[in-house]
Amino acid sequence: MLTGVGIRLQEKLERIGIRVIQDLLFHLPHRYIDRTVLTPIGALCSGYNAYIQGEIEHTQVRYGKRRYLLCRVSDGTGAIAIRFFHFSKRQEKGLQRGLSIRCYGQIRRGPSSLEMIHPEYHVLRDICDDTLEKELTAVYPMTEGLQQARMRKLSEQALITLNNNNKNMSELLPEKILTKKKLPSLIDALNYVHRPPPNADIQSLVEGTHPAQQRLAFEELLAQQLSLLELRNELRTEHSPAFNLSTKFVPEYLKNLPFTLTDAQIQAHETISSDLNKTVAMLRLMQGDVGSGKTVVAALAALQAIEAGYQVAIMAPTELLAEQHYNNFLSWCGPLDINVIFLTGKLRKSIRDSVETQLQKEMPVIVIGTHVLFQNSIRFAKLGLIVIDEQHRFGVHQRLALLEKGQQHDKYPHQLIMTATPIPRTLTMTAYADLDHTVIDELPPNRKAINTSIISNDRREEIIERIKYITVKGRQVYWVCTLIEESETLQCETAIETADKLTEILNSIKVGLIHGRMKATEKESVMQDFKNNKIGLLVATTVIEVGVDVPNASLMIIDNAERFGLSQLHQLRGRIGRGNIKSDCVLIYQSPLSDLAKQRLEIMRTSSDGFLIAEKDLMLRGPGEVLGTRQAGIPEMRVANLMRDAHLLPEIQNTAKKLLINHPDKVKSLIHRWLRKSLTYSNV
Repeated sequence: MLTGVGIRLQEKLERIGIRVIQDLLFHLPHRYIDRTVLTPIGALCSGYNAYIQGEIEHTQVRYGKRRYLLCRVSDGTGAIAIRFFHFSKRQEKGLQRGLSIRCYGQIRRGPSSLEMIHPEYHVLRDICDDTLEKELTAVYPMTEGLQQARMRKLSEQALITLNNNNKNMSELLPEKILTKKKLPSLIDALNYVHRPPPNADIQSLVEGTHPAQQRLAFEELLAQQLSLLELRNELRTEHSPAFNLSTKFVPEYLKNLPFTLTDAQIQAHETISSDLNKTVAMLRLMQGDVGSGKTVVAALAALQAIEAGYQVAIMAPTELLAEQHYNNFLSWCGPLDINVIFLTGKLRKSIRDSVETQLQKEMPVIVIGTHVLFQNSIRFAKLGLIVIDEQHRFGVHQRLALLEKGQQHDKYPHQLIMTATPIPRTLTMTAYADLDHTVIDELPPNRKAINTSIISNDRREEIIERIKYITVKGRQVYWVCTLIEESETLQCETAIETADKLTEILNSIKVGLIHGRMKATEKESVMQDFKNNKIGLLVATTVIEVGVDVPNASLMIIDNAERFGLSQLHQLRGRIGRGNIKSDCVLIYQSPLSDLAKQRLEIMRTSSDGFLIAEKDLMLRGPGEVLGTRQAGIPEMRVANLMRDAHLLPEIQNTAKKLLINHPDKVKSLIHRWLRKSLTYSNV
């Protein structure tokens, strides 16, 4: 227990994730102050940080555009002004003429001399006290109401506890690994990052690349990798039903398809079919760019399960996508006399009761729905396969609930997880280490490249003319907006307002509107009219991001494109180019553009490779934004940075496998140290 920690301080510490001493040790400084040496005032240079000592010549409150406290400090070699724009009466009285003061801060050129603004300082009560710090001074990430001085005292206590043989912080990496990797011990690494020596490489510490920090990042990433492998191994001990290779439904289905599968689809199907033929639960992530034909491969897996006499549940994130899957499966499975049912929250009670009754019978059926599939009233008699589309859009507990529903007599259903959002290799190696991976990296031969252009909002009239030209030729257009209603904080054209304006301007074209707050029946009606070419221009929010298939749509306009993430822009763009017509995507931006926004739009203009775009998105926005970690349940890293530390991952994967075999006693301790919260999300 640390001294000086009351209830109020405890609450502040909890805001930044600090609950136990170990959390303090892993709350690393983000920069450092060098108080090991004093710089003569006469030698100061503008733009540099420095630690100085001098005598206060005078203190005065001044008034101008802003009230401020001014102190003039000299040391015999020169003088400098110290300015405080926020100060108290007590502070003013404490900075009296004749007192000696030490200050640390950035030097800048002021109106009449060099100056420091709001430096860290302390008044020397004993003029004979000329001792300096022996280590660099840590500056920690903070929260409101918490001071650096208090945090340094707490971390000092934590380090004392650590160095007094704290059992909870014992070395868990085998000596052989430390030697091979040339890594410092845990205790040495923590002492170094919290209290670096004066000759430390500050640049590498600030960048997080110092060996001491890399040692901590290595252990954290290793713990995460182990947790995923442990959970994977646990599930491998559970049995699943083995489905024989299909001799009836799959061959018939393939014969009825109006196209032939690509080589990538064939390979994915063979891999998944082999998985389903085993008594070990399939846990497979199938990635494929927009339009690569993942749903067709999922249908092949469903048919294998149905032929074996089992039920299949297909879960989609939106009613729109669920309905599209339902219509596809209905047309594919109708000729095979397979029962396909649709389940959403909007169904009438009588229809829903009928669906629930069917699922409770041990009869093969394909049920397609939204989150309603995991509600308490839904019971499966013989669930053999779960297919989850765009899995990152579901919460952890929702996906787990569906998995647990399928458990029958100690057997778990197989799981196929699909995503059209390409996941960068770095994230695949970490966040999805518990899953086997299949990538469909080939588009159907009839898909044409989409031309992408970037146009300023000032040129909207040109875009309007383009719409007229496209619709006269009988083709259709999407216009995507960021907001549904007016917002005071975001200067965006809203979907409703845009639809009204375009209806007025393009009075010869039927303009439709679709957004997330419309009733399901309204959305369904609008989408059906668009599919049937009764609507020439569809104004929409990102509700159309996933899965909607209208081959006749050949132009997409994305308004305020700078406000979207790269992966989302790529998803939206994938709604066009689905037929054999040349398609165009226009990204409208609002000036002025930030450098980051320019970078992102340029990436979209020059690349159509979803995986390359996903890598760039990861670099620009970080893993939390790309994966949606708050939903996906991926734990936040305390020390490691997936982009910075990606080079460690191959070695971490090897080390994790060796530890599980040679040092199983250390595995649980490592996981508990870094990931105390349950990681059951990885079962999904």
